[in-house]
Amino acid sequence: MTFSELGLSQKVLAAVEAAGYTQPTEIQAQAIPFALAGRDVLGIAQTGTGKTAAFTLPILTRFEKGRTRARMPRSLILEPTRELAAQVADALETYGAKHKLNVALLIGGVSFADQDRKLDRGADIVIATPGRLLDHQERGKLMLNAVEILVVDEADRMLDMGFIPDIERIFKLTPFTRQTLFFSATMPPEIQRLTDAFLHTPEQIEVAPPSSIVATIEQKLVRAPAEPMAKRDAFRKLLRSLEIATALVFCNRKRDVKVLQRSLAKHGFNVGEIHGDMDQHARMDTLERFRSGTLKYLVASDVAARGLDIPKVSHVFNFDVPYHAEDYVHRIGRTGRAGRRGEAYMLVSKAEHKALAAIEGLIGKKIDWLDGGHDAAESEARPASQAAAAPPADKEATAARPRRRGSRGNGASNGHGRAHERDPAAKRAPAKARQGAERGETVAFAETADVPAFLRRSFTPAS
Repeated sequence: MTFSELGLSQKVLAAVEAAGYTQPTEIQAQAIPFALAGRDVLGIAQTGTGKTAAFTLPILTRFEKGRTRARMPRSLILEPTRELAAQVADALETYGAKHKLNVALLIGGVSFADQDRKLDRGADIVIATPGRLLDHQERGKLMLNAVEILVVDEADRMLDMGFIPDIERIFKLTPFTRQTLFFSATMPPEIQRLTDAFLHTPEQIEVAPPSSIVATIEQKLVRAPAEPMAKRDAFRKLLRSLEIATALVFCNRKRDVKVLQRSLAKHGFNVGEIHGDMDQHARMDTLERFRSGTLKYLVASDVAARGLDIPKVSHVFNFDVPYHAEDYVHRIGRTGRAGRRGEAYMLVSKAEHKALAAIEGLIGKKIDWLDGGHDAAESEARPASQAAAAPPADKEATAARPRRRGSRGNGASNGHGRAHERDPAAKRAPAKARQGAERGETVAFAETADVPAFLRRSFTPAS
């Protein structure tokens, strides 16, 4: 199938051809005809499958006729992050090169005044993050009662970031007769409830099982120590052992992004960082340096797990096991895009095996370890289960065994013929407490070594 068979306008087809695309992806081939027909669409597709073109191309085709009014956009596109919103704006600029449509990008970290001027001139299409959109609406600078097409992109990421109440509010501000194009990589119950409430008999398109991984990504697990310095050292050794073109490294916390970036830079790695505490200009500048190849490594928080459209990322590293299993899918989806091969590695400590099990349950497969060994959690559990299954020892035989030399009846042997001696203070303090209680005195547990701090208070025993 080609783009010309989907019903797109000649202007859009010319722009798509100029961009170098010849055949639509599966999500594009299925969603575009319904979008052009004015139907609501519920698209479930993994990241990197071309969802952006699945809604931008129909919008451009349909908006070749008609005009907009000041502060009253005809289409609204909601994105979870600034970076993804900026990329959609770039895509509209590319595909809409032959159109005379005005596009307004409303994201945080940018002056309100500049955005207000674009809205006052009249924006056919508004691309926004939910928070900044509502800021403009509350200031009276934007009205949503003329929206014809509402797009919600990366809905499950919106859920993770706590935007669902804002999304519900925005839905209610738009006309009931609007068309809704709704896209998500996964369908948790909260997202299903949202679609049931606000979409009108949508055409559901599922091009891949929810939370699946593209086949071109090779996944590996790497054993790692829990101690931070040792973990960073192990990670540097892993990087040096691989042939890497460009790599994204994900951490769970912003402060760990900073620490890891400084550590890698100190050891000679060409690395940058991106996280939510950076201003918009610095974030966009860092992304551009990474896209152009000036930076080889980019350490990121989950703010960058969605929206990074960098086709030639060869490796993705999870320095931490993600808190949410769905984030693993979105993180490693930054590699292996557009049919290219990619590699994804995740460092796993003993304490993170529960989170690892959740990820493997979500994607429906076991991930191989780099060293080819068994799952450490299973290996550790095996001796315990064997011990539990061992037959109980004969009590009489045990009693008949001679005690080790130097052992005492009231002490425990340390395995070298010498008994452990208890702390004398630990003996004295309880004895004092008992003697005081017998005399009816107020007893303070200040000297009691084995009593928790919050219980160390005076009390008078009941007579």
